[in-house]
Amino acid sequence: MSADYALHGTVAVITLNNPPVNGLGLVTRTAAVDGIRRAQDDPAVAAIVITGAGKAFSGGADIREFNSPKALTEPTLHTLIRTAEESAKPVVAAIHSVCMGGGLELSLGCHYRVALPGAQVALPEVKLGLLPGAGGTQRLPRAIGLEPALEMIVSGNPVLSERLPALFDEVFAPGTDLVAAAVAFAEKIAPVRPLPKVRDRQAAHADAAAFLQAARARVAAAAGPFPAPLECVETIAAAVSMPFEQGLAFERERFMHLIRTPESRALRHAFFAEREAAKVPGVPADTPRRPIEQAAVIGAGTMGSGIAMAFANAGIPVRLLESSPEALDKGLTAIRAHYEGAAGKGKLTPELLARRMALISGTVRSAEIAGADIVIEAVFEDMAIKEAVFRQLDDVMKPGAILATNTSTLDVDRIAAVTRRPQDVIGTHFFSPAHVMKLLEIVRGRATGNDVLATVLALAKRLKKTGVVSGVCDGFIGNRMIEQYIRQAGFLLEEGCTPAQVDGALERFGFAMGPFRMSDLAGNDIGWAIRKRRAAERPGMTYSKVADLLCEVGRFGQKTGAGWYDYRPGDRTPHPSAQVDTLIVDYARQAGIEPRRIGDEEIVERLVYALVNEGALILEEGIALRASDIDMVYLTGYGFPLFRGGPMFHADTVGLPNVLAAIERFAAGAHGEAWRPAPLLVRLAAERKGFNDR
Repeated sequence: MSADYALHGTVAVITLNNPPVNGLGLVTRTAAVDGIRRAQDDPAVAAIVITGAGKAFSGGADIREFNSPKALTEPTLHTLIRTAEESAKPVVAAIHSVCMGGGLELSLGCHYRVALPGAQVALPEVKLGLLPGAGGTQRLPRAIGLEPALEMIVSGNPVLSERLPALFDEVFAPGTDLVAAAVAFAEKIAPVRPLPKVRDRQAAHADAAAFLQAARARVAAAAGPFPAPLECVETIAAAVSMPFEQGLAFERERFMHLIRTPESRALRHAFFAEREAAKVPGVPADTPRRPIEQAAVIGAGTMGSGIAMAFANAGIPVRLLESSPEALDKGLTAIRAHYEGAAGKGKLTPELLARRMALISGTVRSAEIAGADIVIEAVFEDMAIKEAVFRQLDDVMKPGAILATNTSTLDVDRIAAVTRRPQDVIGTHFFSPAHVMKLLEIVRGRATGNDVLATVLALAKRLKKTGVVSGVCDGFIGNRMIEQYIRQAGFLLEEGCTPAQVDGALERFGFAMGPFRMSDLAGNDIGWAIRKRRAAERPGMTYSKVADLLCEVGRFGQKTGAGWYDYRPGDRTPHPSAQVDTLIVDYARQAGIEPRRIGDEEIVERLVYALVNEGALILEEGIALRASDIDMVYLTGYGFPLFRGGPMFHADTVGLPNVLAAIERFAAGAHGEAWRPAPLLVRLAAERKGFNDR
């Protein structure tokens, strides 16, 4: 059983009990339906209360049953809701903590709803590229009015129960015993007839036609490539224009349409991928974790300051260590300026600003960070410097402290080897700006302890980041792949493209930013340093020379006002540069490369399939645990279009035989030496499988 049944006098209380959020899976639905029918058959029962055990009324559908036959096995959610709605005895939904998706739809099928304040109420299906599929678009407008219902359904965002007076018959005072209060309410309304049904109401609005017309225009402009928001509007409109049963049928039809769209498949893939990323084979969920009550960060530059703010934003005290008072003061001043800017825009209260600043302190004495539970090194990306820092940390930090490096490319095992405690060393690759970007690439060294890995995975969640585990290699998952992407972008310039043409093609594909705009933002000198290192370590690896020529004339990007584009003072808008165009043309002429016309399709395929091919190698080598982890890295850290689900999911959607055929075609063209199909890609293409089928 995953729903408990108990009698409280003349009231039957059915408690959904399916941890962690009482998902409405088959067993729970069956138990709830059986409970309602049992109460119907008991002449001693006058009313029924449905509530939820633990920390939720119900979070909706049980995600463990998504895409499985159980989701559609009777009794379905529709059947459960209809059973409650058609009960001859009043059914009261007693809501607390979380009431979302199918949980809210169930409550709308009940005759009455009562709640504790602070409960989060939502229909979040749009965030999975769907619309509420169990009557939510038809009942919610009838319950609270057309305008607020449309806002809730189209945004998918939660609303606190006390802000929805039209939804609830009563919202109890804080601290009330919910079950006792709901039972008392049920006893009071037990004799009332007829039983009120949301379906019998009208969706209230003074001028529904005009409101819906304006809503269509507003939502269409904001929805971008996602079809679900506009479909939500059309389905909500049916609550006004159609009888209830007809509207319910229309809702189901549009739900079934959306569930087959590539956009919804991509969003659902990302939803599950984020949850899978936290699971590491051999590191069970009950692995002991080290306490993280105090953090330290080495380096108060842009990255170090951002990491410090990420800790402060999570309520964790953090101390910045710098080599000089001047550098420390510069970092702390930048942090205060950021928070004051946020407060000036109304994003931060003065009280919260003061609280966050109080959590951040600074020092130039390494002894003053010795008591931290975790220390994160964020110094210059140079192995000798990092080794020196870790030798010092090994001497200074307390036993059991986690020693983390923010390196983006360097060998974490080599860094760990300079300490006497390699089991405490781990990579925590934050992405800039570290207090904003969601991705945290967690690099597991050869000796990293399971408890250290489990602790940092939990810390990522506490910092509101998506932690993705990577093995040790040059560049880990994200930067190792992006190098191949950038290489192809450079080759395309030699062959006849402009930076704006390449960026435009990738941005039309859905990237937040094309490769050359991205490089200007990060700093072109960073890639220059990597290429210099590559020249010594891997002399056979070819690159376009254009990027080096750009750096040789000092065009490092936005920070110098000139990179692949020109920038005006105080303006980050990229403007095509005649100097860069001339530099590209002159180089191609000197190299004897005949320019040709290159279309958007080739540009996108070369860059995206370069990611995919390297991702296949990373999978095969075990650097990434699963293809969906690679997708999470690119969705949360590199601006890959969410509606395409990540590079590996996109490749699965295109079909791996088609991806392989394109790569083989590129291998026969210019710079074909850069294209060697990954063995895993070749094998899966032959087997007609996808990366996410493994």
